[in-house]
Amino acid sequence: MKILLVPDKFKGSIDSITLCKLMQQAIAASYPDAEVESFPMADGGDGYSSIIKHYFGTKDAQALTVDPLMRQIKASYQISQDGSAAYIEMAAASGLALLADNERNPMKTSSYGTGLMILDAIKRGAKEIYLGIGGSATNDGGIGMADALGYIFLDKNGDPLEPCGENLSSINEIVMPETDLLEDIHFTVAYDVSNPFFGLDGAAHVYAPQKGADAAQVDELDEGLKHLDTVFMKYFGRSVEVAPGAGAAGGMGGGCDVFLGARLVPGIDYLIESISLDDKIAAADILITGEGRLDEQSFQGKVLGKLIGHARTHGTKLYAICGDSSMPIKDLNAMGVDRLVTLTALAGSKEEAMAHPDKFLSAAIKKIL
Repeated sequence: MKILLVPDKFKGSIDSITLCKLMQQAIAASYPDAEVESFPMADGGDGYSSIIKHYFGTKDAQALTVDPLMRQIKASYQISQDGSAAYIEMAAASGLALLADNERNPMKTSSYGTGLMILDAIKRGAKEIYLGIGGSATNDGGIGMADALGYIFLDKNGDPLEPCGENLSSINEIVMPETDLLEDIHFTVAYDVSNPFFGLDGAAHVYAPQKGADAAQVDELDEGLKHLDTVFMKYFGRSVEVAPGAGAAGGMGGGCDVFLGARLVPGIDYLIESISLDDKIAAADILITGEGRLDEQSFQGKVLGKLIGHARTHGTKLYAICGDSSMPIKDLNAMGVDRLVTLTALAGSKEEAMAHPDKFLSAAIKKIL
């Protein structure tokens, strides 16, 4: 029996590299004859940098930057051994995990810190920059990042605006960078969801509430992104309304498309291709994947949803071990998940499952196999 372990992290609980090790140990203890290979995953969100280091042998770099509320911090990213390529995780500077619950406010938060990390990588000589944009605390359409890289956003009076969500609707003019800093830099952006830039399925309506926005603020942020798209048309001659990945990370995907000329790719697709994972799936009998919470968003560009297509193509069984799930098993079966076990069901509570996932993984493996 050939088993592939291809989980995402369980956000706020356990990273995917550690998860693979524990799952592999559990399989070895109960099924010693099984042939097991592990491929920890990340979709462009939290944990992206550590996965890049795991597969590509990059080295650590550290930048002096700011968090989503503009407080000075240090943040790490990855750089290739020859220094030509940098791999930056947006969440390291602009992530929701950097804020206390009572600090979450996408009207005020900014992606400026991510821009400072990009600037640091360019100053070190990187010509290829890969940016993972999941896990953000922001809904600013990437204007914070752009501001750090030399763009200036002016209101109708010609005064500079703070680059944050609440000021999106006030942008009247974009002043282009004075330097050629971004010239000859190639950007690839790995996104984790495929929502449009604005609208009922867009960045603000779907994700701003979990970043702290109330209903009125969601509407204001959505209108702000819609307005920003009209400004893009005026100054760049194109719209990103329905560009794949444009709505990821509070519109950061669309901002990267316009301000950086970036190529946007699903984060999981980039990894699958880079490590030739599809060939491994074809040769396996069972693929075990998982994530912290399984819900409808899992099928909008995240790891589990992407792996279903590969497993179906090759007739490989796909099993999921997740922290929790909000979906009926019959619906999951119809979508391509053959079996599901949640740690919450085994632990008796979500809090216990999150605090001590290692206690329940062995039982989860036995149950699902």
